[in-house]
This record gives sequence, structure tokens and C-alpha cells, in this order.
Amino acid sequence: MKTAHLTIRGRVQGVGYRAFLCREAQRHGVAGWVRNRSDGSVEAVLQGSPEAVQSVIDQAHRGPRGGHVTNVEVSEAEGVFTGFEQRPTE
Repeated sequence: MKTAHLTIRGRVQGVGYRAFLCREAQRHGVAGWVRNRSDGSVEAVLQGSPEAVQSVIDQAHRGPRGGHVTNVEVSEAEGVFTGFEQRPTE
């Protein structure tokens, strides 16, 4: 099991980025959450098999149509998650 924390920067708010990441996580069987940050970035935690998490990270770099990702910071994270949810902006 791998757990990763992501901070995604670029034009990632107001373009459906959170919904995009939710779909990708669910498609790959990855648990965790995603939320907008008040600084304009998007933050996410992904948990699942190393291959599935990496697949979602790869998609995070691409983002949805209409978005433009300039940077994805990835670090290790802890916790136990079930399902994938959109959380309120922090």
C-alpha cells in the first residue's frame, strides 16, 4: 500500500480539476481526498497499490481539458482512507 500527498499548481481551480482527479482515483481503485487550497493550488492524498497511485499521479500531471498544470509536488503521507472524496477548500 502506498500513500502520497500531492500539491498541484497551475490553472487548476475552476476547470473541473477536483472532479477529474476523483474520476481518475475511482477508475484506478485509489482512496483518499482532493480539495482546493486558498492559495490557488489543489491538494490531494492518494492511497492504493503503488501502480494505481502512480497512474493517478501521472494523470494529475495532465489534468482536465481547460486546465494547465505547471507543477505537481509529491511526498509520502500517512493515514488510512476508504473511498475518495472532495473536501471543502482550506
